[in-house]
Amino acid sequence: MEIIVSLPDGSIRRYARSTTVAQVAESISTSLKKNAAAGKIDGRLVDIHQPIDHDCHVEIVMADSPDGLFIQRHSTAHLMAQAIQRIYGKQKVKLGIGPVIEDGFYYDIDREGPLSTDDLAAIEQEMQKIIGENLPIVRRVVSRAEAIALFEALDQPLKVELIHGLPEDEEISLYEQGEFIDLCRGPHVASTGHIKAFKLLSVAGAYWRGDSNNPMLQRIYGTAFSKKAQLEEHLHMLAEAKKRDHRKLGKELELFMFSEEAPGMPFYLSKGMILRTELENFLRELQRARDYDEVRTPLMMNNRMWEQSGHWDHYKDNMYFTQVDETKYALKPMNCPGHMLIFKNSLRSYRELPMRIAEFGQVHRHEFSGALNGMMRVRTFCQDDAHLFVLPEQIEEEIAGVMELIGHIYKVFGFEYKVELSTRPDDYMGSEALWDQAEASLQNVLDRRGIDYRVNEGDGAFYGPKIDFHIQDALKRSWQCGTIQLDFQMPEKFDLTYVGEDSQKHRPVVIHRAVYGSIDRFMGILTEHFSGAFPLWLSPVQVKLLPVSSRYADYAFQVKKELQDAGIRVELDIRNEKLGYKIREAQLEKVPYMLVLGEQEQSAAAVSVRKRGSGDAGAMSIAEFVRQIVGENAARSDVFLH
Repeated sequence: MEIIVSLPDGSIRRYARSTTVAQVAESISTSLKKNAAAGKIDGRLVDIHQPIDHDCHVEIVMADSPDGLFIQRHSTAHLMAQAIQRIYGKQKVKLGIGPVIEDGFYYDIDREGPLSTDDLAAIEQEMQKIIGENLPIVRRVVSRAEAIALFEALDQPLKVELIHGLPEDEEISLYEQGEFIDLCRGPHVASTGHIKAFKLLSVAGAYWRGDSNNPMLQRIYGTAFSKKAQLEEHLHMLAEAKKRDHRKLGKELELFMFSEEAPGMPFYLSKGMILRTELENFLRELQRARDYDEVRTPLMMNNRMWEQSGHWDHYKDNMYFTQVDETKYALKPMNCPGHMLIFKNSLRSYRELPMRIAEFGQVHRHEFSGALNGMMRVRTFCQDDAHLFVLPEQIEEEIAGVMELIGHIYKVFGFEYKVELSTRPDDYMGSEALWDQAEASLQNVLDRRGIDYRVNEGDGAFYGPKIDFHIQDALKRSWQCGTIQLDFQMPEKFDLTYVGEDSQKHRPVVIHRAVYGSIDRFMGILTEHFSGAFPLWLSPVQVKLLPVSSRYADYAFQVKKELQDAGIRVELDIRNEKLGYKIREAQLEKVPYMLVLGEQEQSAAAVSVRKRGSGDAGAMSIAEFVRQIVGENAARSDVFLH
């Protein structure tokens, strides 16, 4: 019997029943079959040797496509597990799970002795040997009883536990390559010889199934690509990311520190405080020009506030609580309820709307210690929050204004960004009708402004849909920072009203907005983006004075005063060291400008200028240099010179 297969180009072909995906690929072209990793039947990923037994749509998945890369990484995880069992013995290595993750894969194993990074080279060598054997990778569907019996016989208790946890109607499949058998849905490449380029990266501890009540396993991370050049590019990026690590640079540049006395809570050193203050003042200046009023709300409020706002139901596991005078209080995880109280503080007229209030508010959210990551994941951070209380007819105009503000700020930092519309989550609060209205409003703004965006179904806040901004840093990594959230729920919860033109009370709509998101995290992102070489206006030290010898110390102090009087951040290095040494030190500190001061400079009331990244920039008068720096500061013009 024949089956009818439709292809992505719209063509229709007829094949004998049980023709495989590989045979379909070969019928189109031999090169297509050669470069195919798998197939899709009616949108479902399948092995390349999967027989086709009904009329369907077939797509050939190429090895270098996103799906092909996923399959290669999945197969490489199996390859690694097989190599580990070969080296350390099947009985001594209990296998957990080996999923694909962003940029790679991992496999969790249980064995007595710890693996170190030194062991990874031996595992890689064994993996290469298995690739050379070109073992066929074969799928087999089995019954639940057969699967349990098999893994019990293999003494693989973690696999048995996984099988017991599968739904009753789940199809159970195994994949075999040589002596190695694993429980897996698949698909996989056709044989081990199809795995091209891989690297094992690190070893870490991980609780079985992510539960701290379970045993700690060893997790081996790796990555794989379809071409060696792609792997080398990725490894170069990882090395560059390591060099740019904000935790390392934060320590070297004396920006911030962490202490066991306050885990996950950053301490700002003086230079880091300058950087943070500049970020805040930059946003303050732009908000002031857009009629925002700055406010401050308490760090801690009565627990009934959080019950009223809905945070208790949706967020209590991430909150910190305390008892005061027999009353339960909570440290604020968000600023919004406090802003609702400010709006409610007096009778509001429609003429006052839109009312825009902003706060650099310190918030606290509980994170597990294992999730903490420098400034990127902390337990307390400053959120650049603003809430816009608007009339229904003002929604789209105000959201457009916020988008313009966010776009302007990201442009100053040289960030490209992508936009995502996140819709109603499962635990949403309020009526479907209001959610539909809110989602339509956000969509209208994006569509009318001609902005490309993707819809992220079910990822909205519990009180409203949102537009998220994902910036891309110098290493092409994506970070979600800015957000605009439309909220019809909080005004209802807090009974917010304004007096309309008809002298009746009406509900305002609230727009939640953040640009940096977390200032602390944004600082971490900027540190890595600029590799610590911040643009002039952000640099904690903008100019370093380097007298050639102690004879010119008095002149150096004079220059320092003139620069400080002009608002320039300056440091003086009067150590009795050689000039070359001082220059190298200043370069390591990534200072934008160095001024060399010697006999000629003192005689001419001038400075010899060295600029970061371009070296000697010649001599100029002090007044001329001050004008240049003040101008660059005001224009923020050197942002792209990092």
